[in-house]
Amino acid sequence: MKRNIMEFWVGLFVLAGIAALGFLSFRAAGGSSLGGGGSAGYTVYAEFTDIGGLKARAPVKASGVLVGRVESIALDPQSYRAKVAIRLDDQYKFSSDVSAQILTSGLLGEQYIGLMQGGDPENLAAGDTITLTNSALVLENLIGKFMTNFAEGNSRPSEKQDAPQP
Repeated sequence: MKRNIMEFWVGLFVLAGIAALGFLSFRAAGGSSLGGGGSAGYTVYAEFTDIGGLKARAPVKASGVLVGRVESIALDPQSYRAKVAIRLDDQYKFSSDVSAQILTSGLLGEQYIGLMQGGDPENLAAGDTITLTNSALVLENLIGKFMTNFAEGNSRPSEKQDAPQP
């Protein structure tokens, strides 16, 4: 009888530990609370020529403060630009001339969208599109351009060598 009670409590403890690990991994992956359907907010759109490593559920920040999340990313079949749906919290209102850019946390960290408030007195409404955007800065492209420029600079003869000697 004592053994059955002990096994029951050990099993209950193990189940509670598994549930706690599942909850923590869900929260660490960017999930909302367990009871959360959709969070209150409004959706706006932005188009980028290159989103780099931006993913759905990525943070949207203004002045370093979390104001929303990336809801979805799709390719616009007409313009071949990435169309990003951004879900902003209702408590944050941005002007219709707000600008959006894709930034990186640290040198190789996660990518997020940074919003910079504009000066227009009219606010963004649900379904509006942010027109002022800056695409992601892709590290591989920068390194490739640097290496190309460096190689071209070393392959050209020096102007001093071409000039006649006095």
